[in-house]
Amino acid sequence: MSLTHERLQDFEDELNPQDLTASDIPCNIMGYGEISAVLQIDNDQDLAAKRMPLFASDTSAKEYALHYRNYCDRLREAGLNVPEDTTVTVRGHGDITVLYILQKQLPPKRFCHKLIHTESPEFISKMAQRIVEQIEQVWIYNAQHNPKLKLAIDGQLSNWVLLESDELLFIDTSTPLMHENGVEVLDPELLLQSAPSFLRWLIRWQFLDDVMNRYYDRRLVYTDLIANLYKEQRPDLVEPWIKIINLGTSDKMDPLDKKQIEAYYKEDKLIWSLFLSLRRLDRFIKIKLLGQRYEFVLPGKIKR
Repeated sequence: MSLTHERLQDFEDELNPQDLTASDIPCNIMGYGEISAVLQIDNDQDLAAKRMPLFASDTSAKEYALHYRNYCDRLREAGLNVPEDTTVTVRGHGDITVLYILQKQLPPKRFCHKLIHTESPEFISKMAQRIVEQIEQVWIYNAQHNPKLKLAIDGQLSNWVLLESDELLFIDTSTPLMHENGVEVLDPELLLQSAPSFLRWLIRWQFLDDVMNRYYDRRLVYTDLIANLYKEQRPDLVEPWIKIINLGTSDKMDPLDKKQIEAYYKEDKLIWSLFLSLRRLDRFIKIKLLGQRYEFVLPGKIKR
């Protein structure tokens, strides 16, 4: 891992989240999450840096990093392949602490949401079967460790990478959703830090439980995976993948239904499109009207 703590601190000191070119240390955007941005910093070809400006103290950031490490370790115990990684905390602007999750950089063309546009139907079908097998490992692990431990997983396509070596990697480990003795280890308030400040009460009241719990529900994880095919402009894969999942999971799960998945996708698309629009409004209010700093790097228009 080549990015040092000192170099990351220098980068954070100079960073303007709304103008990444303002820093003397070069930076490219590799991707976006709801609570993070994935960056290539200082032309480093080995690391993807997930920047998470969520924390009110160094103690809070280090506690999150510990939960993150435990989550990764338990995913590996469950049989998933997770990239090499580490964490670094630095001082942010004002009173915040920023956590960087440094993960081995992987070839963009090997991300599964890219492969569905470049590979043969036979390849794509086998890839889907392998993703299902990996997701099933999480539920096997949960059953073996119930009620002491329960893992959640966001199984959508962009979270999987199939290397030319045939190794399948799960990369979305930065939100360590995990129950220990029936209690969520992650402070849900941290997930609200990226939300518009004027809507946090509403999101806390109406949506937070759904966001926290959907990835513990096996059927919803698969529903979200299939719905993601609409976003990735491959609706023709929906019915074949429903069959793969229905055949590849045990009879303890109700079969997936295309109409339910379509309804889920439409609702999810509306919610996340509205959420991003409100985040942009929040950014405008803070920067233009209040003269404050806005810590998050937001994407442009997303095709859904």
